Amino acid sequence: MWWDGGRFYWGSKEGREGIVVVFAWLSSQERHLKPYVQLYSSFGWRSLVCHIDFLTLFLPEKAASLADGVLRELLQELKISPSPIVFAAFSGGPKGCMYKVLQLIDQQCKGQLDLHDYQLVKDSLCGQIYDSTPVDFTSDLGTRFVLHPSVLKRPHPPRVVSWMAKALATGLDTLFISRFEAERADYWQTLYSSVNVGPFLIFCSEDDELAPFQVICNFAQHLQDLGGDVKLIKWNSSLHVGHYKLHASDYRAGVSELLVKAATVYSQRREKSLGLQCPSISQSVCNLHKVAASSNESLKRVAIDPSDHFFLPSSMEYNGTKESSLQNGELFHMQNIPSINAHGVLGQLLFDVCVPKNIEGWDMKPSTSLNRRPKFASADRSRGPFFPMKCIRRSRL
Repeated sequence: MWWDGGRFYWGSKEGREGIVVVFAWLSSQERHLKPYVQLYSSFGWRSLVCHIDFLTLFLPEKAASLADGVLRELLQELKISPSPIVFAAFSGGPKGCMYKVLQLIDQQCKGQLDLHDYQLVKDSLCGQIYDSTPVDFTSDLGTRFVLHPSVLKRPHPPRVVSWMAKALATGLDTLFISRFEAERADYWQTLYSSVNVGPFLIFCSEDDELAPFQVICNFAQHLQDLGGDVKLIKWNSSLHVGHYKLHASDYRAGVSELLVKAATVYSQRREKSLGLQCPSISQSVCNLHKVAASSNESLKRVAIDPSDHFFLPSSMEYNGTKESSLQNGELFHMQNIPSINAHGVLGQLLFDVCVPKNIEGWDMKPSTSLNRRPKFASADRSRGPFFPMKCIRRSRL
């Protein structure tokens, strides 16, 4: 997909282990990235590839726009299938787009997406791979890279191309020298601030002219000083962005180790997140049980007066053991039990309905229910069994 500042596309959507976001080098083509896409796919990781334009290296606005497009594409995938994310940067890729992605998810600059979406990507980012990078940012970075034999695939660049590139670098120096220095400091600070996202894997060569060995070593050392998990793999002689081609076995082993570490970090992060949620969930469930138990008990009794109670029959009265265990295990009591005023309209109505008019000749004596609560029973009713329906018909209603 074409975007302001570059383009991005899915190199591979096969695999469910995670997602590798590839920030390709300047002037790279899809065929140049294919071996790396296949490498990540062999470990079960999908690949989202991002290519940058030449001017994106020098215009942060274009880099930020491209970064937002990459994040938007990532979010569509993460919302369907949450996965760990690893950033893989080549040569000028960190300056072209990746550092802006890091700033957006860390909320160091304003983007076009919601903060929640940026946080989702940040929580999923679990590792970084640097191949022939990071390189120090200067105005002639793009020029030196474009004219390098390893990029042009020829020993010397055409004279016209060389002249145009150098003229462009000189013009940029004249117009934006102070701006370049500020962006350079911002660029390095952003890379160092990502030390806690996960493990780092850095590939470099001692004879790389575009990515000086000393610059990369200083970067790795600074990350370690900040507490980062850093592994540096270097060769005495290798091509710029050509390490995988010349040292396939070492390269593959290093990538495999980092992807396993990243998956472990993601799993631990998810477990910790769920662990923080569990106590609140358990407390909520416990409270629900308490409320349910209290409601059940309150429905069994209706208070007429602070000292008088009617107890409604329930199945628990026929099982003394269950009633006892329920009373012993009760953890929650309602402070305000629903009550009915005996002298009110509803109390008078219930009294007229449920209490017979003539109770002469009844032999009333107290008895004890199975739940040991006193109640009154009739030993001999001269008028036979009591039928509430008759009382209802006799009531004032």
